[in-house]
Amino acid sequence: MGLVDLFFVASAPVLKVLLLTALGSFLALERIDILGENARKQLNTVVFFVFNPVLVSSNLAKTITFESVVLLWFMPFNVLGTFLIGSALGWVLIKITRPPQHLKGLILGCCAAGNMGNLPIIIIPAVCREKGSPFGAPDVCHTYGMAYASLSMAIGAIYLWSYVYNIVRIFSSKVNEKVNADEFTSNKKLNGATSKLLHGNSSEAVLPSENCSVSLDNANKLMLPSEEKKVAPSASFGPILYAIKHYLRVFSRKINLKALFAPSTTGAMVGFIIGLVPQIRNLIIGGDAPLRVVLDSASFLGEAAIPTLTLILGGNLLKGLRGSGILQPLIFGIIAVRYIFLPLLGIIIVKSAIRFGLVHSDPLYQFVLLLQYALPPAMNIGTITQLFGAGKSECSVIMLWTYAFASVSLTLWSAYFMWLVV
Repeated sequence: MGLVDLFFVASAPVLKVLLLTALGSFLALERIDILGENARKQLNTVVFFVFNPVLVSSNLAKTITFESVVLLWFMPFNVLGTFLIGSALGWVLIKITRPPQHLKGLILGCCAAGNMGNLPIIIIPAVCREKGSPFGAPDVCHTYGMAYASLSMAIGAIYLWSYVYNIVRIFSSKVNEKVNADEFTSNKKLNGATSKLLHGNSSEAVLPSENCSVSLDNANKLMLPSEEKKVAPSASFGPILYAIKHYLRVFSRKINLKALFAPSTTGAMVGFIIGLVPQIRNLIIGGDAPLRVVLDSASFLGEAAIPTLTLILGGNLLKGLRGSGILQPLIFGIIAVRYIFLPLLGIIIVKSAIRFGLVHSDPLYQFVLLLQYALPPAMNIGTITQLFGAGKSECSVIMLWTYAFASVSLTLWSAYFMWLVV
């Protein structure tokens, strides 16, 4: 199959996504108000807690076995590679464009985290069902393609809520510390002026001296027992053991462990358990399984995730049209990172892994690995920015433009990736 034919095969799924996205944007218009902000939030809650985890668990349960786990071991490292390379390129972009402090976490997040779940789950089944698909029989392609996409969603969710979540949190905390410091300085000046008015030229000030002015963190430290008292009981463990204990305690406070177990991640765990435990698998999977109706119901419910996600995506992108302005070099820089540099580096990494025998010969699996480097930013980055209040309006603008360019770049890269693997 030639490159031109593959281009038409790749363009059909993207056009379907565009049509549903446009419908979601239309339903979100104020004069229509069928898919308004409140409706999107409620619908997104259903997708997040019900549709996505059911979709992931049912698809993984059907195809995951010990043999397939051995074959798919490279995918977690491949997804991690997209995050690390994207972060490095994002840091270069920050050095070049010099954006405001509150946007640095957003930029790194957009460059690091691709839409590993929603778009592969939408695109891959459409490619499998398309006439002339290079990946064989549509049913077999759909079954294995959904398993690959589901695993991609689960792994992407873990990295997103452990890595990107904390990047945005760290940069937003730096902004908040700066704001608090400025407020403290202004309040100190105001109180000092008030003190002078009350006491005239008295040499004693109402406020404590500058040496006694402490931050909130230092004040909390003063309220705790002294460090000497803390260290003494642990001295018997030795300095190395005490240091490990200290850093584990700090890590547990800094990392949001609850975020790691997002519903999609939990659904992936359930799918792995069903697929890998023979007793459970025989009860649920197969034409003669006594509880096969459970899996059939889950699959039926999970199918609602794909059109619902696409409609919500269209409604959320509409916010970008009303968002505040942002530097154009920043937008084009993120687009260049996600649609030019990452896919090119991804081709080198995946083809090298294939050459050294790290990736098995399934063309569909190789296509999914390559596609992970060419995806637009994860939509959940908007949720993370809302949690910390850093770059909310700018995020809508970035998402609008990156997803607008994705309609072209995904088609081109998908066609080229198909040509590479078949």
